[in-house]
Amino acid sequence: MPNPLSVLARALGTQRWLMKLAKGIVWADTRLHRLSKGRVSLVTIAGLPSLRLTTRGRKTGVPRATNLLYYPDGADFVVTGSNWGREHHPAWTLNLRACAEATVLVRGREVPVRARELTGEDRDRMWRRLLEFWPGYAMERDEAGREFPIFVLTPHGGTPDRSG
Repeated sequence: MPNPLSVLARALGTQRWLMKLAKGIVWADTRLHRLSKGRVSLVTIAGLPSLRLTTRGRKTGVPRATNLLYYPDGADFVVTGSNWGREHHPAWTLNLRACAEATVLVRGREVPVRARELTGEDRDRMWRRLLEFWPGYAMERDEAGREFPIFVLTPHGGTPDRSG
């Protein structure tokens, strides 16, 4: 039986008004994630997979972190540059294009990853899978008027524990 909170979250994720709350949701999610040392986020409370991606700023080299919904694909994490339906790509996508090495914090465990951006048929196949996983991406794409970059983050140096 599906988690009722994740069913509710997926339904709410297709509502345009939710995008207007993005700033407040991101603020609360960041603080909750920080207080729990990466173990809890608003997304995980809703029964969905969440990670904190840390990239290096492409211009400054300074670590930049952001919380993201991810799609689990075997040992890999798949993330999408939806940016809540905004017209521009999120900074983390540009940072990953400049340097594919990053880290993710998942359930309190930091994992080094290497990013690979999907293109062509690989991207199209994954996009279909992502829409099944998170239907709100279609609405966000329409609002943004752009194609969302999709990255596969492959762990190296160990596989994260996905239980619980």
